[in-house]
Amino acid sequence: MQTGLYVAVSSQMALEKRMNTLADNVANSSTVGFRSTEVKFNQLLGDTKPAKVSFVSEGQEFLNTNNGGLSRTGSELDFAIKGDAWFQIDTPGGTALTRDGRFTMTGTGELVTLRGYPVLDAGGAPIQLNPQASDIKVGADGSIQQNGAQVAALGLYEANFSNGFSRYDNSAVIPNSQPEPVVDRFDVGVMQGYVEESNVNPVQEMSQLIMVSRAFENITALMRDSESSLDEAIKTLGGSK
Repeated sequence: MQTGLYVAVSSQMALEKRMNTLADNVANSSTVGFRSTEVKFNQLLGDTKPAKVSFVSEGQEFLNTNNGGLSRTGSELDFAIKGDAWFQIDTPGGTALTRDGRFTMTGTGELVTLRGYPVLDAGGAPIQLNPQASDIKVGADGSIQQNGAQVAALGLYEANFSNGFSRYDNSAVIPNSQPEPVVDRFDVGVMQGYVEESNVNPVQEMSQLIMVSRAFENITALMRDSESSLDEAIKTLGGSK
């Protein structure tokens, strides 16, 4: 009976983690460039006697790599990435990756995010533009032109998130593995005048959140019944002496 309680506790831990990720996804369903978090669960076999018992693993988080929809803004400093790549930005927490391409230019010509973080090129250096020049044009390869001459290029990066990651400012992520610049990839490019919406389907996420919440409540009820049965058994056996 105690083994059943341990299995139920492992299930609750897994369900709680999934509820947290679902709630975070729903909260960021309108966040530009946000990619939802999914969780992969595995079965763990406990070496119990006389038979092995299956437990639920805590779960491993991973990013949903599906692209979000595109919204046209018409702004010359709004960018969306076509394909599986990221912009790289320099934050107080270190370099991070983002799909949020809503950039702006400082008075000194530095290209930054809405929070003021420098946008980096393929070499990892901050992008510097001419604040006096106008008519900024960005090609599909990320090259930036002003007054007909190339002055910089947006860095596009790819990363392996299988080794884990952490989030930064909602839509940005910091992978545990070192990102690498995208080279010779024809399936990756930049679209000027667009931003990428969140790839979260709020209706689907809310439905899953309700299902997980109900499963959590059902397991709690089963644990309560199991504890009551154990208490009754102890009282019965104790009274038979």
